[in-house]
Amino acid sequence: MSKPRFDVITIFPDYLAPLSLSLVGKAQENELIDINVHDLRDFATGVHKSVDDTPYGGGAGMVMAPEPWASAIDSVAEKVDQPHELIILTPAGKKFDQATAYELASKEHLIFACGRYEGIDFRVTEHYRTQSTFTVREISIGDYVLNGGEVAALVILEAIIRLIPGVIGNPASLEEESHSIRNGSDQQLVEYPSYTKPQEWRGLEVPAVLLSGNHGEIARWRTQQSEIRTKKLQE
Repeated sequence: MSKPRFDVITIFPDYLAPLSLSLVGKAQENELIDINVHDLRDFATGVHKSVDDTPYGGGAGMVMAPEPWASAIDSVAEKVDQPHELIILTPAGKKFDQATAYELASKEHLIFACGRYEGIDFRVTEHYRTQSTFTVREISIGDYVLNGGEVAALVILEAIIRLIPGVIGNPASLEEESHSIRNGSDQQLVEYPSYTKPQEWRGLEVPAVLLSGNHGEIARWRTQQSEIRTKKLQE
């Protein structure tokens, strides 16, 4: 299997600069992944390189035109001899979660379409859904509206890339994270609270069970705390 490739299409390439930092940046340096950021305006025509226009049917705002997007997506896709997952970032999409992160981490080529304004002309979604080499996913990172898809792309990329073998130094740590922990009923839990030195800080003590050396009791305490935290989130 070749290293995973991620292509991000945006009108603000500089917004994706954080991808060169931390574990994601190291993963690129170590050639575990390949990330490419593309300026949508490079695929626009005309003097002003316009990528949007007024919406049919009226209404406020502007809609991103289909032709620059199609030119950009086609250009990216023809460089990769693998099936393509086209991720269209939109508040109207399916909510992103850890299960989706694991699924996408197994794919070899992801293309992120970072829309702006009132979104991308829906015919882009419709067209690529008919293409045999594409799978199209409309994804949201939450029930709120951002100025554009770049922030969402950063969130999703970090969640995906850290699951790729070799990116995290100790893979076992992935099993004890929020939304990866499960109890006996296979319920997905958030992570238990963590503590480090000093043992006492501002009058607060580390829970005694964590100092006991009894790994069975510690495991039970952590599961219990995860269940308590999960339940509070659901209230």
